[in-house]
Amino acid sequence: MLSVARYGTRDIERAKLFYDEIAALLGARRAFERPEVVAYKGAEGGMFLVGKPFAGEATVGNGTQVGFGAKNRATVNAVHAKALELGGTCEGPPGVRGPDPNGFYGAYFRDLDGNKVLVSSFGPPD
Repeated sequence: MLSVARYGTRDIERAKLFYDEIAALLGARRAFERPEVVAYKGAEGGMFLVGKPFAGEATVGNGTQVGFGAKNRATVNAVHAKALELGGTCEGPPGVRGPDPNGFYGAYFRDLDGNKVLVSSFGPPD
């Protein structure tokens, strides 16, 4: 259903350094780049864009979040750790969410502009 998600940034170069590393861990790459925006795409699914807003300053949305699918729990752990290493902040450490120990496994962080990101996988431990 979802084809595109976009976050604003106040510093496109800083955002590219952050998301280049996150994308690589998720098996995604830059799909295109312009001076004001960069887009990432994996083998499946839609594109994620981060860039300067068309008007005004980039601000964080209250209640907004973008989620990235990971191939397994180890990737969820690695992405969350890399995000924190790169200066992101933890919004929820990696772990099972819900009653099924073989179900949803996710981690939450905020990027360098304060945008909330989820990375998750479904299924039993690796």
